[in-house]
Amino acid sequence: MDKICEFFAIFLQNLHSVLYIYLKAQKMIRKKLKSLRKEKGMSQKEMAEILSTDISSYSRKENGKSKIHDEEWIKLANVLNVSVDDIKERENIKVVYNETLTSDDNSGNYSQHFNLPNSILENLHDYIAILKHENESLKKELETFKNK
Repeated sequence: MDKICEFFAIFLQNLHSVLYIYLKAQKMIRKKLKSLRKEKGMSQKEMAEILSTDISSYSRKENGKSKIHDEEWIKLANVLNVSVDDIKERENIKVVYNETLTSDDNSGNYSQHFNLPNSILENLHDYIAILKHENESLKKELETFKNK
């Protein structure tokens, strides 16, 4: 049982790291959007009109309090004369591991990708192996109790 508790403690620490990276990336993307808008001399009102929404709604999107949908990213990128990838570039986030995790927003058409550092992934693999072993032991113990 101690191993399981230890696993979850470390898992939560690693999850915190992943969420931190994700939130940092989102904040950088929104800052870049705001910076590009200002460079083009556009107001939030003008951007809101492009998205057919009101200023407060656009402001929430630009500040990360509301989701910007894929179609909206395309409209924003077009008016700013850049690609969506240019806005969403993540050159300031250093990652080591190449595999990608996907987080869906329940709309079925949006995924946010981010990378895990090797150290986190290795820890997770180790603890998954421990949990599998512990699970097998508990299954055997349960079977023993059932047979009594």
